[in-house]
Amino acid sequence: MAWNEPGGNNNDPWKNRGGNNDQGPPDLDEIFKNLFRKFGKQGGNSGSTGGKGLGGIGLGLIAAILVVVWFISGFYTIKEAERGVVLRFGQFHQLVEPGLRWKPTFIDNVTPVDVQSVRHMPASGFMLTGDENVVRVEMEVQYRVIEPYKYLYAVTSPVESLSQALDSAIRYVVGHSDMDDVLTSGRELARQQVWEELQTVIAPYDMGISIVDMNFKDARPPEEVKAAFDDAISAQEDEQRFIREAEAYARQLEPRARGQVNRMSEEAKAYKERVTLEAQGEIARFEELLPQYKAEPEVTRQRLYLETIEQVYSNTSKIVVDTKGSGNMMYLPLDKILERQTDAANKPSSLNTLEGLRNSTTNQPANSSASGTLRSSDRFRSGRE
Repeated sequence: MAWNEPGGNNNDPWKNRGGNNDQGPPDLDEIFKNLFRKFGKQGGNSGSTGGKGLGGIGLGLIAAILVVVWFISGFYTIKEAERGVVLRFGQFHQLVEPGLRWKPTFIDNVTPVDVQSVRHMPASGFMLTGDENVVRVEMEVQYRVIEPYKYLYAVTSPVESLSQALDSAIRYVVGHSDMDDVLTSGRELARQQVWEELQTVIAPYDMGISIVDMNFKDARPPEEVKAAFDDAISAQEDEQRFIREAEAYARQLEPRARGQVNRMSEEAKAYKERVTLEAQGEIARFEELLPQYKAEPEVTRQRLYLETIEQVYSNTSKIVVDTKGSGNMMYLPLDKILERQTDAANKPSSLNTLEGLRNSTTNQPANSSASGTLRSSDRFRSGRE
């Protein structure tokens, strides 16, 4: 007979009494009492009093173990480069410094934030310039967290907010610049402008971050026109190279020109002083000759004339021919004689050379040329007189 059939043994597992047909669960107090009785029997004590005492000790032991586990679970470590943001019951409580710390579990929640590392965030895309051209710009921002609480809770997602702000700043700057400036010489200016614009955009968000640097990685035109722009960039680079070479040449030539100017100036000063001194010497010489001329005018005039003739003949090429000695004049290679006189500066003067040639050809003494010279000078003097 089944345990739940009418008239059978009442083997109700729920321990229902009195033949009541209610099959509901037993009272929880009954279950705990039975459990405590079993513990009491194992300890050698019988009765309800012993069971209740042992049950109290077990609960206290369990509670003590739970307290120890709760206390140990509260220890945590903040690294050297981090700061901990403590929330107590979901509300900001404090910032903790690096080291071994303790928090009450289930009461405080600690989130470590790295505040020393420099983080990187790239941004790129095709953008429209101010002169209605399309370029692909790649930039990268470097930032660091300076206020951990604001970084975690000022905005919903600081990384996404910063990414959108960076993209907006780049598009604004590129949209107000010409394509040539973005691709060539205006990169540094564009980088500075993007930095300033990004600072302006993220300032109202107060995200607790600081922009460390902004890198302009690349800017290039679309592939369809890349070859033409490469040629244009190469031409601009050649222009800059030629300009630098011209500046270098000017810097090299300028000191040389200044040196020549100084040399010419010094030579002019020396020439001026020389001419002045020569003029003063001539004046002094004539002043000395004046008393002599007044005393002996004829002698002084003759002496001045001879000195002048001597100076004139010493600076000119001259040939003396004796027309009275032999009746016939032999041919002399005058052009060869003049060339030889010009080529050999250390050779005797033209007069001595001609005299030697004449003596060697006519076997006449050398004093005849001197007499001829004197006769010529006498004729020149008598004609002057």
